[in-house]
Amino acid sequence: MGKLVLYGLLASPPTRSCCLTLKALDLPYEFITINLMVGEHMLPEYLQKNPQHTVPLLQDDELYLWDSHAINAYLVRKYGKDDALYPSELVQRAVVDQRLHYDTSLMFTDSLRELTKRLLFLNESSVPQSKIDGVAAVYDMVENFLGENDYVAGSELTIADFSYVTSIGGLTAYLALDAAKYPAITAWWDRMKQLPYYEQANAEGAAQFEAMVKAKTYTVEP
Repeated sequence: MGKLVLYGLLASPPTRSCCLTLKALDLPYEFITINLMVGEHMLPEYLQKNPQHTVPLLQDDELYLWDSHAINAYLVRKYGKDDALYPSELVQRAVVDQRLHYDTSLMFTDSLRELTKRLLFLNESSVPQSKIDGVAAVYDMVENFLGENDYVAGSELTIADFSYVTSIGGLTAYLALDAAKYPAITAWWDRMKQLPYYEQANAEGAAQFEAMVKAKTYTVEP
């Protein structure tokens, strides 16, 4: 096995999804902090590795791979003792992929990243109500995805859960999760917190992210 290096920021939800996958697979890795708040992702040496200048970035010997969903799928397929976290069976994998695409398009990109960009990177003092409404719509959809299932893509834990638990954790900094309205999400989140590696891989960074958002004073505008 080659040396694995994960470049990222613990406050970044996608970075933490990769930490969860690495821990679930019991893979040793080096973590190198890339501080987006001071522009380290735009330095020439980082751009040479990742011209898209995003985090996380995985280095596996001479391979440099970015996008958390691609990284997590790669790790399971190359290093997993089985395919449980990213099933090879066609229908099961299609469901996992669909959940990941929803995170990419709506949950993370359209909701979480857009809100965070406005407050933390553009230093805006207000966010549109439509974006907060979008967070509620995400909660509604994830509640629907879960239904009677234990996990977001079915009855078993997959890499989709790692993406969702970090993204939803970020969204709650903007709109608290109503346990009475979203019992399936609440029960699933409690289930995720019982994973033996959850605290180490996710809790510290989630607290950092929430503190960064809560430190900003902003209003919600129509």
